[in-house]
Amino acid sequence: PLFQYHDAFNPDKEKVDDFKKRYREGKVGDVEVKKDLVESLNNFLLPIREKRKYYENNPKEVEEALMNGTNRARDVAKKTMEMVRSAMKINSYTSSWK
Repeated sequence: PLFQYHDAFNPDKEKVDDFKKRYREGKVGDVEVKKDLVESLNNFLLPIREKRKYYENNPKEVEEALMNGTNRARDVAKKTMEMVRSAMKINSYTSSWK
């Protein structure tokens, strides 16, 4: 599975193909291939780590985003329930199920 990770996370496809060829020929070992994979994974994860660090240092921005999402979801849910009640002919104040 080592090369599956390289295929997924290493942007240098020529280098990966070269590693595969040399690996099959016994000209490169696991350690070199794994070291390069670690470097590729770290490069892939770097912007994710930076973003996490940013939000860790700006908790109010996270809270604001969560509140905005909550409010948008509440608005959508309210409209959906209005459509459901209308389709079922249920008045929100007096139920026709009496």
